[in-house]
Amino acid sequence: MAAVSSPDAHALEEGAIFAPRFDAQGLVVCVAIEAGTREVLMVAYMNALALDKTIETGVAHYWSRSRHALWRKGDTSGQVQKVVSLRTDCDQDAILLEVAPGGDGKACHTGRKSCFYRKLELDGGRRLAFEE
Repeated sequence: MAAVSSPDAHALEEGAIFAPRFDAQGLVVCVAIEAGTREVLMVAYMNALALDKTIETGVAHYWSRSRHALWRKGDTSGQVQKVVSLRTDCDQDAILLEVAPGGDGKACHTGRKSCFYRKLELDGGRRLAFEE
């Protein structure tokens, strides 16, 4: 992605220029939702290369913070995410991908549809309840 001078707050919030704000590590948070249901599937990070590849190919690419590597969603799992739309939030420091999941529609590496399969229950302390 070509370097763009940072627009002022008004331009970021009200303008038509796409100028994602990457953090100090060069990353921007990305939430992927299913196009049909709008269910949150996963949260990942993108660097400029991942964002460029996503825009160029129409397939979700992310940056692995643990492996320090670019990855195309589905390369090993078959769960390719085709991008239906890409949005940014008001101050352009988060990306929302609306995707059509491939394969069997599971986005989580655990084999579940969504990475958000547990809910915090506060009765009797803090514990996670599984929702399948």
